[in-house]
Amino acid sequence: MGIIKKLSWLLPIVIILIMIWIKTGNWMIAGQSPLANGDNKYAIILGAKVNGTVPSLSLQYRLESALDYAKQYPHVTFILSGGQGPDEDISEAEAMKQYLLEYGVSEDRLIIEDQSTSTYENISFSKKMLPESIRNITIITSDYHLARSKKIANDLDLEADVVPAKTPKVVEAKLKTRERLALLKTAIFGK
Repeated sequence: MGIIKKLSWLLPIVIILIMIWIKTGNWMIAGQSPLANGDNKYAIILGAKVNGTVPSLSLQYRLESALDYAKQYPHVTFILSGGQGPDEDISEAEAMKQYLLEYGVSEDRLIIEDQSTSTYENISFSKKMLPESIRNITIITSDYHLARSKKIANDLDLEADVVPAKTPKVVEAKLKTRERLALLKTAIFGK
């Protein structure tokens, strides 16, 4: 009986953590809609790790989704958003540009934003490249990352529909756990 009494404070904490886990999971699911249908003239592709000059698997999946979308909606212009990390030979934006050009997307449909180092900066810096009248955009990023990206866009006075990219299975648990924490941070602090 003594051990139960000593651990009785733990139950409310466990319950709160479970509730947070469920809530953030629901946010990630809700973030995957509305699906883009070509109504928006501009789509922002959010960067991810580049290994030297080669897109990581996460970035490759984002680019594959973007390529499918580009073929389906040839009137859409893409903002390729991602700076260069200390362990990357080129910016994420440049890696995206090379990939999309290689697969036939015309260069006049690509706008480079190569200074951002976070999701907030991706969207904030990309917004500055949009015509002033544009308030509706499409965001292309990993499925788990869409809720936070849309929240940031909304905080920056943009409305977004989405093109979800699959998450590599090998890092899915890690990325989704980390994203839950990032969602909480964004919900509380706005960035």
